[in-house]
Amino acid sequence: MITIIAAIAKNNALGKNNKLIWYLPADLKRFKKVTSNHCVIMGRKTFESLGKPLPNRTNIIITRNPNYTAEGCIVVHSLQEALKAAEIDENPFILGGAEIYKQAIKIADKLDLTFVHHTFDADAFFPKIDKNRWKETKREDFKSDDKNKFDYSFVTFERIA
Repeated sequence: MITIIAAIAKNNALGKNNKLIWYLPADLKRFKKVTSNHCVIMGRKTFESLGKPLPNRTNIIITRNPNYTAEGCIVVHSLQEALKAAEIDENPFILGGAEIYKQAIKIADKLDLTFVHHTFDADAFFPKIDKNRWKETKREDFKSDDKNKFDYSFVTFERIA
């Protein structure tokens, strides 16, 4: 099973200037819990925005640069190579960014999304979710609070076609 995990805004915004636009501790805590002990696949820019490998995960970075290296990570040059490197995991997670999501949404089995109920100015966007190919199977809605500035929902979609 290949799972895409992402946090996206109402306007499908993911980030701006290679950074997250919002801060939702509940989402970060859930992300850590869900992805720990799994392979995580991401593009080079996403990895560089994190600054270091995510602990307790096998970090797989996709880059076109044949000379790119990252300590503690597996470096590959295509999504197919990344998935091959992740074969040790029954459920690898794809972390983005926008270009990787655009490729991966065509082959993923599951979308594990946090919808941030707000619109943001952004330069990176999640691909449109085709409701003819994806079925919502789970949803948890939350209101903003002292720590989480925006209303948000954890939503799971599974491929139907």
